[in-house]
Formats: sequence, structure tokens, C-alpha cells
Amino acid sequence: MGKRNKILVPEAREQLDQLKARVSNTNDPDNAKFESAQEQRIPFVNGYNGEIKAKDAGKIGGNIGGKMVRELVKMAENQLTKKN
Repeated sequence: MGKRNKILVPEAREQLDQLKARVSNTNDPDNAKFESAQEQRIPFVNGYNGEIKAKDAGKIGGNIGGKMVRELVKMAENQLTKKN
């Protein structure tokens, strides 16, 4: 199963991946979800993960996504204060 989220500006994919790596304190954005799962002690392997609970999958994605949203809000606030 592939990614269901579609980026409105496809050219932003690289920057979003860099942001994901930065908020996850990793160099590889693809490993961010595995590291997040490991931090929360959720069994998550590369390959089939159909047996994990939806609650655990939400914890993994929510942890990363929440950090990314907070960082994007900070960036927007900084840009607004610089304009004023």
C-alpha cells in the first residue's frame, strides 16, 4: 500500500522529507517512522506491518506529523514577524 497523502506542490517533496528528518533527529527521512516506532516500543519492521494495531500506527504517524506541523507553524510565525 502506497502513500495516500498527496502533496499539492510536488516540488515540495524534497523539502518536506528534509523537515521530517530534522524533526525526527535523523539523516534519513525514510527511517524516521522506524525510529519513532522504536522510541515508543512499537514493533514496526520494514516490509509488512499489517498486524500492528491502528492505535500504534497512529502513534507513529502522529508523532512525526505533529512535530512537522509544529515546526511549520514556527516557520510561518517567524516569516510573519520578519515582514512586520
